[in-house]
Amino acid sequence: MSREHDLPHVPDRRLVLKGAALAVGALALTPTGAAAAPSRKATPYVNPLVRQRADPYIHRHGDGHYYFTATVPEYDRIVLRRARTLNGLSTAAESVIWTKHADGAMGAHIWAPEIHRIDRKWYVYFASAPAESIWDIRIWVLENAHPDPFKGAWVEKGQIKTAWETFSLDATTFSHRGSRYLAWAQHEPGMDNNTALWLSRMADPWTLTGPQIRLSTPEFDWECVGYKVNEGPAVIARNGRLFLSYSASATDHHYCMGLLTVDADADLMNPANWSKSPTPVFTSNDTTRQYGPGHNCFTVAEDGRTDVLVYHARQYKEITGDPLNDPNRHTRVQRLGWKADGTPDFGIPVADTA
Repeated sequence: MSREHDLPHVPDRRLVLKGAALAVGALALTPTGAAAAPSRKATPYVNPLVRQRADPYIHRHGDGHYYFTATVPEYDRIVLRRARTLNGLSTAAESVIWTKHADGAMGAHIWAPEIHRIDRKWYVYFASAPAESIWDIRIWVLENAHPDPFKGAWVEKGQIKTAWETFSLDATTFSHRGSRYLAWAQHEPGMDNNTALWLSRMADPWTLTGPQIRLSTPEFDWECVGYKVNEGPAVIARNGRLFLSYSASATDHHYCMGLLTVDADADLMNPANWSKSPTPVFTSNDTTRQYGPGHNCFTVAEDGRTDVLVYHARQYKEITGDPLNDPNRHTRVQRLGWKADGTPDFGIPVADTA
């Protein structure tokens, strides 16, 4: 298993007190590209970081670059940027690495791409639908064996086959204690919701193996405004636990984030081991004028230690027509804090600085 895992790393705040030997073995989730560096004064982030890019994903790699991809408003292609700093992504050149098919599968609604480095290859997970049936959305995978994801060929590895042929999207992958997992959102037949959150082990980067378990379904009022939705999972491992954030409700100003937690020593495939926050952890804010924050991921700052929250939000509450047709979900970043009990402190979405 490559050590180029997908979860950002900083020293475990609980275990580091017990000595470096314990800290190294606490969580098998350290990416090569996020080794701790000497602390220096943090550069303020400029927000919005990238305009009109929703569902952002940033991968910090061992080559010293941040790699960025996100949903474009046209829903027709997958784009990629890279820079040596987070702020640098704002003006980095953007390349189209894949374009939707003219007809048939992968012909519409190209949504929520994520770029991951697994076993010395690059993978992009994304959602799409057939051109002739644009709401039959499923999860697909691209692979690139070239060390530079801007070069080489992106090969279509096919659809990730889940238990049902139903609406599914927002796949993310992570490795923990020698096993690779996929978390995603999908509609379960017979359930009165749009999507719930699911987890499965993986046999390889495009194949699930073993059981698929439901981690969360929309149940609280704040998860069911407009649509009953749990989607956009993202995982970070800290302080002896794994935290899975997700987004809920309609994609207007009601969009917000929830949080699931599991002990790092527990069996991730036992739903009973996961706990769910009864209240949202990140919501719209009238003071900072940030609305519908969600579909996040996590990365680390240039110092290799400071956790960073990446998400999208709009600058206004009022939307004419379907929110999916409004292009102004901009990518934003801000520091992710930690509470005394070792749980993440999301704070509020910060005001724009640009």
